Amino acid sequence: MEINFLAIIAAAFSALVVGFIWYNPKVFGTAWMKEAEMTEEKMNGANMAKIFIMALIFAILLAMSLMSITIHQMGAYSLVQGELGILPSYETFMSDYANEFRTFKHGAFHGIIGGIFIALPILGTNALFERKSAKYILINSGYWIVTMGVMGAIICGWR
Repeated sequence: MEINFLAIIAAAFSALVVGFIWYNPKVFGTAWMKEAEMTEEKMNGANMAKIFIMALIFAILLAMSLMSITIHQMGAYSLVQGELGILPSYETFMSDYANEFRTFKHGAFHGIIGGIFIALPILGTNALFERKSAKYILINSGYWIVTMGVMGAIICGWR
């Protein structure tokens, strides 16, 4: 099973695009700033190039991890990496199921499920200890649920 690096890069950039929309002042940006106790002064004092480069690197890591969540064939591929190597049964499996569930819709579904069951609990736990509001949790986890849905769609659907 080959890794589609173009899909990974596109999925990573999609996280930035969704973020530009999601955190726009006309969408959730103003509410997020209030709930995060973020000021214009804090935002202007940041090294935005560093922030976006690091955000892109983190998004690439997330996109790579979404492969195993959204592409079921990755599970079969991981089994053939052991001592036995690639057996004829793997080739048979892949000839039968190589493109099963490889759709944008299926990837979006698993990405959204990952956002709900992975991103939401992590962000929610951090926010609780940081004494942030439910609104803060919903804005940030909502972003990741949507983003992981878009990323999952790209990763799974782009063959």
